[in-house]
Amino acid sequence: MAGVGPLTQDWEPVVIRKKPLNAAAKKDEKAVNAARRSGAEIETLRKSHAGTNKAASSSTSLNTRKLDEETENLAHDRVPTELKKSIMQARMDKKLTQSQLAQMINEKPQIIQEYESGKAIPNQQIIVKLERALGVKLRGKK
Repeated sequence: MAGVGPLTQDWEPVVIRKKPLNAAAKKDEKAVNAARRSGAEIETLRKSHAGTNKAASSSTSLNTRKLDEETENLAHDRVPTELKKSIMQARMDKKLTQSQLAQMINEKPQIIQEYESGKAIPNQQIIVKLERALGVKLRGKK
């Protein structure tokens, strides 16, 4: 049994240290006050909108100027006058109300109202449903 001999005591001190403070612990009020008392250097930084009531999204971005300079009119196409008149005429010929027609094609009555007033964005699937329900060709009218 090599290495076995009289036991000796080691009297050298052992120092056990805590982990260094993380960022959250450094910001703690107790830690800051302790650092002030000990005379350590403290750096304070203020965020750009700290303490204000501004939302992060309210700041202007680089694209704001591009949007301001944009002159192109971007709008959705609406139902043409001929189409809305032909839908209305075919519905009246069949003696249907807007609600009855909407029920026939499984859509909301508001959609029929929007198509007949010209406010709707044309949807080919709805136009096909209207053609089948009314028995009239509507697609050719743009």
